[in-house]
Amino acid sequence: MSSATETLCGQAYGAGQYHMMGIYLQRSWIIDFMTLTILLPFFIFATAIFKLLGENGSIVEASGYVSFWFIPFVYNFVFSLTIQMFLQAQQKNMIIAWLSIAQFVIQIPLSWLLVIKLNYGVPAAMIALSISSWFVVVGEFVYILGGWCPNTWKGFSSAALKDILPVVKLSVSSGIMVCLELWYNAVLVLLAGYMKNADVAISAFSICLNINGWEFMISLGFLGAACVRVPNELGKGDAKVTKFSIKVLVGTSVIIGLFFWILCLIFGNKLGYLFSNEKAVADSVADLSTLLAFSILLNSIYPVLSGVAVGAGLQSTVAIINLCCFYLIGVPIGALLGYVVHLQVKTRGVTLMVSNLHFQPRGCEFESPQEQGEKFLEGSMPGVYLEIASLPQGRGKVCVHTTLPRSH
Repeated sequence: MSSATETLCGQAYGAGQYHMMGIYLQRSWIIDFMTLTILLPFFIFATAIFKLLGENGSIVEASGYVSFWFIPFVYNFVFSLTIQMFLQAQQKNMIIAWLSIAQFVIQIPLSWLLVIKLNYGVPAAMIALSISSWFVVVGEFVYILGGWCPNTWKGFSSAALKDILPVVKLSVSSGIMVCLELWYNAVLVLLAGYMKNADVAISAFSICLNINGWEFMISLGFLGAACVRVPNELGKGDAKVTKFSIKVLVGTSVIIGLFFWILCLIFGNKLGYLFSNEKAVADSVADLSTLLAFSILLNSIYPVLSGVAVGAGLQSTVAIINLCCFYLIGVPIGALLGYVVHLQVKTRGVTLMVSNLHFQPRGCEFESPQEQGEKFLEGSMPGVYLEIASLPQGRGKVCVHTTLPRSH
């Protein structure tokens, strides 16, 4: 849901409506906090939910126990993610990078002390994670309230409580878009729990998701760049530069994806031993390595396209695409291959690849710069009314005049 903050703040910054950025940030805090509180029962009753789904007993107990420790951790996202989007929209990326480095420096020794040295187990790992995560939140607040955002943060305002419904709608569509992407992996792990040798299947698939996640973090960087660059340029009304930025981001991400694709194909037989000494798990990962390689390659494309959609305020459209590709195509194919064709854990790699493959062409259907820019701009910035005037044909540019509602 925090991607709505990125859309609104990015376009406000590009349009020169700097004072609205702080108001959008405060609205996001309210919406995200209320949403997370509503979702708390899923953490509290995780054990009962997994039992209802028929998962393995040991997995159920472990998952239910860990879920309680996630509660203080997840609340940091209400502030850390939204503030990160707020700062990225202003291209203040260095402070985010330094805080992330500080979090890493704090969490590693703290985890070693509590988990290994003092042997406090899972609770200690979650405590270390929570402390390091809330450190980032404190650092972000110090940066904002300390006067380093003089144009975009004017203090707490009652205006954050007005015209909140359009932001709620965009936040909900943003949340659905991202959740459909992330929950898909969880569904695949859940399905793996019903297979023969479930422990090996879940371990192998989790290793592949972990490796995929390493490369995905790089793609998320390009997603963040798209989320900043696209709304900034659309806020300025320059559709031609927007389209050029998309080409550069997708091209760069694909080149990096090709590099990791080659690595997975060459060292596929050894990848499993980075995580486990069990031969059965390592062999299962080796069987998945080719599918993993192609999943990584496709994963280098769709995060960038998702970032473009976020920057343009098209979260609802991408949510529908995700629903169709991941759940109407991917999950049924996975169930069919896994339980009817008996491909077992291999079906998870096939499902990931097929779903990502279906995502690509739908995200790449761009029109001319001027037409695409006009469609992106119209109605993509709740709370700010846009008057669009096209320049002479062939200029590839859109002139935009923004007018704030009278309530502001």
